[in-house]
Amino acid sequence: MSKNFKRLVFGLTLFSLVLSFTQVWAAETINGAGATFPFPIYSAWAFDYNKATGVKLNYQSIGSGGGIRQITERTVDFGASDAPLKPEQLAKDKLLQFPAIIGGVVPVVNIAGVKAGDIRFDSDTLAKIFLGEIKYWDDNKIKSLNSKVKLAHNEITVVHRSDGSGTTAVFTEYLNGVSPDWKSKVGAGTAVQWPVGIGGKGNEGVAQYTQSTPNSIGYVEFAYAVQNKMTYTLLKNGAGTFVTPSFDAFEDAADTGTFEPKNHFYLWLVNAPGKNSWPIAGATFILLAQEKPEANKNVVKFYDWCFQNGDSKAKELTYVPLPNSLKNKIRAYWKENGLQ
Repeated sequence: MSKNFKRLVFGLTLFSLVLSFTQVWAAETINGAGATFPFPIYSAWAFDYNKATGVKLNYQSIGSGGGIRQITERTVDFGASDAPLKPEQLAKDKLLQFPAIIGGVVPVVNIAGVKAGDIRFDSDTLAKIFLGEIKYWDDNKIKSLNSKVKLAHNEITVVHRSDGSGTTAVFTEYLNGVSPDWKSKVGAGTAVQWPVGIGGKGNEGVAQYTQSTPNSIGYVEFAYAVQNKMTYTLLKNGAGTFVTPSFDAFEDAADTGTFEPKNHFYLWLVNAPGKNSWPIAGATFILLAQEKPEANKNVVKFYDWCFQNGDSKAKELTYVPLPNSLKNKIRAYWKENGLQ
């Protein structure tokens, strides 16, 4: 055997080993991007999954708009969005969709001397604040709902998302359903033309601006409000109850929803009819490219593991795990689409 032939064999063997290693490494890392709303629970699940399986999850918390864009452009293994995509959009972009977890969006304020749960809003008052029609904290509409709270004549600073956001989609979908003025002047979506206020990027940005700006009001996912010890408000729901944002209130809203696989689980949970339902609840969704079965199987393995092992961690972080009946619908959806 000549030296050149031996070198060729060695080179091919080395190339094969490097290729195999690269393929194994790639299979051991799942890349996702999107909603900031579920970022705390996805991070916790990813840590536990890596300990259990050795597989890493690289998740970029860039907002639902970015997640939709990246999976549409096929630059990640999955996208994540708090705004469910309609079946016709999924068909156009050749995507699949399923829910992963349920949570809630809450108004948060920064008012001197006011603690979490002190302030009450009804839907009309909240809409008028974000429309810029109520400008001061001692406005009569706010005072009539909060007679026991001392509110000074301080100008309200509205804080909203600056990026494409599923949290914004859930919040504006709620306002769209309760305020004709909001519906006609602003509308709903992952990004809207805000009448007033300053913008922060991600739930993190809104939380930071609200906490650092006296007399401000913003909206964040409840886990961010809890983890950052923010001053959340009570909110009057469609049944006329002033509800405290809580696990039970989100669960009550979730119980009213009927997710259907035939519609790729498209459903909003805002303004749920339950007596104790938090009115700004929502599921967060995973988006997959139809033509990538192998990558999709890795993503599905992760979420199936989370469905089996992650409920206690979800509750710890104030998210509502999916009901078992819905998890089984999702597993059937996965099998039907060749993902398991």
